[in-house]
Amino acid sequence: MTTSSTDTPQPAGPPPGPDALRERALAALLAARERTALLTDCVEGPDLTGQHSPLMSPLVWDLAHIGNQEELWLVRAVGGRPAFRPEIDSLYDAFEHPRAERPSLPLLAPEEARRYAAEVRGRALDVLSSAPVEGERLTVSGFAFGMVAQHEQQHDETMLITHQLRRGPAVLDAPAPPRPDPAAPLPGPEVLVPGGPFTMGTSAEPWALDNERPAHRREVAAFHLDTAPVTCGAYLRFIADGGYGQERWWHPAGWRMVREHGLTAPLFWRREGTTWLRRRFGSVEPVPEDEPVVHVSWYEADAYARWAGRRLPTEAEWEKAARHDPATGRARRYPWGDADPGPAHANLGQRHLRPAPAGAYPAGRSPLGVGQLIGDVWEWTAGDFLPYPGFSAFPYREYSQVFFGDAHKVLRGGSFGVDAVACRGTFRNWDLPVRRQIFAGFRTARDAAVGEGAA
Repeated sequence: MTTSSTDTPQPAGPPPGPDALRERALAALLAARERTALLTDCVEGPDLTGQHSPLMSPLVWDLAHIGNQEELWLVRAVGGRPAFRPEIDSLYDAFEHPRAERPSLPLLAPEEARRYAAEVRGRALDVLSSAPVEGERLTVSGFAFGMVAQHEQQHDETMLITHQLRRGPAVLDAPAPPRPDPAAPLPGPEVLVPGGPFTMGTSAEPWALDNERPAHRREVAAFHLDTAPVTCGAYLRFIADGGYGQERWWHPAGWRMVREHGLTAPLFWRREGTTWLRRRFGSVEPVPEDEPVVHVSWYEADAYARWAGRRLPTEAEWEKAARHDPATGRARRYPWGDADPGPAHANLGQRHLRPAPAGAYPAGRSPLGVGQLIGDVWEWTAGDFLPYPGFSAFPYREYSQVFFGDAHKVLRGGSFGVDAVACRGTFRNWDLPVRRQIFAGFRTARDAAVGEGAA
C-alpha cells in the first residue's frame, strides 16, 4: 500500500484569524480554571493543606503552582510585565522541591492562593486581549496560552488523583459513563494492523508540545492489537491464576516490587470473602468486571501481557493504530478523524469519574475498529520515553528533555481524568514503571505471522 507523508491535517478553510485564536485560548483557560475551582472548593482546611500521599503535593500547592506558571509564561514572558510575586517562584518550582517536602514549605494559605491565582488570571487575560498570536514562536497560534491551559488541566488530573488517594467521605460526583451500544459491537477481541510506514508525531498541530515533535516516518511491522483495554474481569483471571505469585511473568524489578510491598491486586482493590471490592473517590464498590482495569503499574501490565501470551504494544504501534488510516495512508488527529473530541467520541474531562465499559463509544473507534484509544485509561506502552529524531526542547528543557531515558515508560491515549486540550493522537505522557496511583491501564498486542498483514 502506498502511504502519504502528510503530517497532521488541519481543518478545511483558511487558518483561523487572531480573534478566533484568542477565543479558543480564552475558552481553554476558562474551562481549566472552572475545573480547578471544582477540585479545590469541594474540600476545606486540612484536606487542602495536608498531604494525602508522599507521592502527591498538597492541593493548595497545585493551586498556587498553577497561578505561578501562568504568571511566569503569560504575564511575564508573553506580556513582558513586571513580576507580580517573584518571592514565591522558588516555593512553586517543581524541580526545586520534591513532592514529599512540599508540606513543610511556607506555602500560601488557601484563600491567599485563590486570590493570587485570580489576580494572575486577570492579568493574563489582559495580556491575551492584546498580545500577538502570530509571528513569534511562543505566541504563534496562541501556543503559550494553549500550553498554560494544558498545564493547568494536567494539574487538575493530578489533583483528581489526590482526591482518589484522600481518605474520607466522597466529595465529587458525576454520572456513570455510557454503556456499550449493542447495535455497534466491537469487531472482535483483536484486529490486525497492517504493516508499513506511517507518520508519527506532528509538526503542524498548533498546541502540540515539544516531545510530540517533529513529524517523522516510522516503519511498523504488522501486528494484532486488542480492540479494547484489558478489563477488570480479564485481570481477575490473572489474579486467580496466581499471577502475583509467579516470578516467571515479571520483570525482575517488578518482581522485587511485588515481594517488597506484598502486592496481590491493583491499587485500591481488596478482597472480602469471594468478592473483590475497590475504593473509588471515597466510595467502596464491587470491582466492575466489564470496565478497563485501572491503577496498575507498568510492571503489572507487562506481567499480565506475558501471562496472556502477548505483550504490550510499542509506542509506535499504539500511535499507528490510533492515527493511521489504511484507506488513505493519512495520519489523523484522532482515531475517528480530525474533529475535536466530543461526548460521543471518548470519556474525557472528568465528565465521568470512572472508565466506561469496554466497547463503549463506537463513534470514537479507529477505521480498523479499535475502540477507546482516547480517554478512559492511560495506556502503558512497551517503550522508554525518548526524543523523536530532530527533537528540540521548547520553550524549556524541563518539560520533556530532562525525563528522557530508560527510567520512564510512555503512556498514551489519556484517561477519564484528562481534558481534551491535553490529549490527542500524538500526545505523550510518561511515568516511572512503579506508579500505580495514576489512572493507567493497558491493552495488549502480539506479532503477526510472517506475510500476514503485509503492506
